[in-house]
Amino acid sequence: MTLQTSAYDEALERFHATGPEFAGWLSNHGPMVVEVLANQGRPDGIHRWVDRYLTRLDERPRGIAAIQPEAWREYLGDPVRTGDWIDFFSREVAQRPWREVLVQWWPRLLPGIAAGATHGVIRVGHAVEALGQIESQPRIDELAHGLAYWAARWLPVPVVPLTGVLQPEQAIAIIPAVPVQEFGIRSRIAQLDQTPGWGERASQLHAPDTEHVPAVVDALIDAALGFYATHAHGNPTMLVHAATAPNAVRNVLPLLPRELWRPSLDAVWAATAAIVAAYRPSGAALPPPAPADADDLLDQAVAHGGEHVIKLADTAVRAHRRSAADTALSAGANGILLDA
Repeated sequence: MTLQTSAYDEALERFHATGPEFAGWLSNHGPMVVEVLANQGRPDGIHRWVDRYLTRLDERPRGIAAIQPEAWREYLGDPVRTGDWIDFFSREVAQRPWREVLVQWWPRLLPGIAAGATHGVIRVGHAVEALGQIESQPRIDELAHGLAYWAARWLPVPVVPLTGVLQPEQAIAIIPAVPVQEFGIRSRIAQLDQTPGWGERASQLHAPDTEHVPAVVDALIDAALGFYATHAHGNPTMLVHAATAPNAVRNVLPLLPRELWRPSLDAVWAATAAIVAAYRPSGAALPPPAPADADDLLDQAVAHGGEHVIKLADTAVRAHRRSAADTALSAGANGILLDA
């Protein structure tokens, strides 16, 4: 699909007057959802969706003091400086080509891939997807907002060396649950180092050579969707990100130097495995719902209107178009059924 719609750019301009979070820690999904609506051939619904969603959002945060380029490490993960990070990256993309900014900051932000429950990297992935098709000022500005959110909520996950032979589906199946299945994702991620078997099992994913990294990320998306189809009842909303985070990384890989491919896989596998550990339900898997036709699934997701439902349907349909696996569409159907 080609993302050529003025409605998308107009929506981005409306969202850039808002902050990346609202009502506390809830992520602003607006820019991500309108990219899906535009790219999946449903631009007519953009402004109606935006009109409803904007009523929930907070204003764009104001800055406190400019972040100096040499002092960037000091402010990673400081949400109080969100406005300053937006100003910082707005200057960066105004002064240099956006691809250059992306390549410089991707490895700096990658260790904190869990930022905003992975919404930082996901928002960047949607922005890059749109920019890769058409460059416009609202899209460049959206990349700045996505990078700023990632920096402001920067949150590391334990990255383990990959020493095993398992495919992503097999590796996800053996990830243990964190012992205390309560509170938010930061509390759960903090338990990983004390979770028996976490490091050993997470390391069992096979380590591909650089050439095959994109294929392994594709397989990781498929595996996370397969897990969602049968285990989403653990947390229908949070487990969406086990699939949408690697989907975002996959969108960005073609624009990155090849030396950044393996670190990108290592980080996003750690994020996906962490989300699975954080929200894996107890008990047996449930039967997956019947898969819907891809176009029907998108129509149902748009009619539902939920931000996670729409983004999950997008990831599921992309995976199905690539692999023809009905499991992906079952995952999307499960998101609607469970009101993700």
